[in-house]
Amino acid sequence: MKDLLWDKTLSVDVPEIDQDHRRLLELFNRLGHAVDAGEPQAYIDAVMDELISCTDWHFRHEERLMEKYAYPGLHEHRAEHQDLITGGKALQQQLRQSSASPTPQDIAFLEHWLTGHIYGADMAMGTYLAETMPS
Repeated sequence: MKDLLWDKTLSVDVPEIDQDHRRLLELFNRLGHAVDAGEPQAYIDAVMDELISCTDWHFRHEERLMEKYAYPGLHEHRAEHQDLITGGKALQQQLRQSSASPTPQDIAFLEHWLTGHIYGADMAMGTYLAETMPS
């Protein structure tokens, strides 16, 4: 599995959100390495759980900022968060029920799940917040 590396293209120009995104990339990479190394299933499950839990927390963090600074795309962004968490938890549940490790297709789904949102909705939100929040 290839690592997801932090670079400027992933920055939304809001330091506290960028910090969260870096953490999510670290967890994604840890999951991929655990799968590649054939780590015990319980460990892989724990890393997957941490990735989903941290993502859920991060989404609430973004939503608090969007609320505070009256982001006009809040409702659409929140709906996307809900869809992403639902998809991530569905994959997690499927893997738990089958006692299976994520497949390469599952890892690709999670990569898109994470980076697709950052490159899409988060960039627009970040531009707005960077212009609105005090420095």
